[in-house]
Amino acid sequence: MKILSIGNSFSQDAQAYLHDAALSLGLDLECLNLYIGGCSLERHYNNLLSGERAYSPEYNGHAGEEPVSLGEVLEGDKYDVVTLQQASHYSGLYETYHPYIDELYKAVVKAQPNAKVYIHETWAYEIDSTHSAFPDYGSSQKKMYDMLHEAYGKVADELGLDVIPVGSAVQYFRENVSEFDYAHGGKSLNRDGFHLSIPLGRLLSSLVWIEKLTGRDVSGLTFVPAEALEEDKALIPVIAENVHNYMKLSQK
Repeated sequence: MKILSIGNSFSQDAQAYLHDAALSLGLDLECLNLYIGGCSLERHYNNLLSGERAYSPEYNGHAGEEPVSLGEVLEGDKYDVVTLQQASHYSGLYETYHPYIDELYKAVVKAQPNAKVYIHETWAYEIDSTHSAFPDYGSSQKKMYDMLHEAYGKVADELGLDVIPVGSAVQYFRENVSEFDYAHGGKSLNRDGFHLSIPLGRLLSSLVWIEKLTGRDVSGLTFVPAEALEEDKALIPVIAENVHNYMKLSQK
């Protein structure tokens, strides 16, 4: 399966371990992330129009060397999956999605008629995040999650697309898995108040992608990220089991 993400640092988080974790489960996921930090749907659309080689390509979680344009990537290979997402700071603001995601979706379908397009639902910031956009959501993680979940869901319904529910899975862990209940002494799933933690937050997101895209049960995962400390290794089974539990619940 070949996967293309038209994203930013949040798809970078999601794809960091995706290839290697899938490989450990006997799956071959070839992944390309088009990276611009903080890139919004509007900027992606403008890049498509301009043809600017503005993206740093990341292959299977590793940076490439030469910058690329969105158009040349869409036309240059065939993909089974293409993902779209909003920049995190706009993720809960529905009005920022249109008309840009509509035009990007049309371009993807035209260039990749056999690909399945997904919406990648990003996540809310940590409760004590100092991100400059957090006040737009009342500096409330729950409010930010509710707003982004509604916005992504509404856009997905309008376009007839399925959602990779990373944001919802992250919120589920925060609220239901004691080891990651940061408000009460658990580990944060963020490393800086908004990006996912390394390695556990990133691993969580990759496992959500694997279950959503392939249907594979990830609860028996054996993959251990190179960055994992001993305390992290003990929590990998907790991550894998609870991702699987969440995905089962979300499909009911």
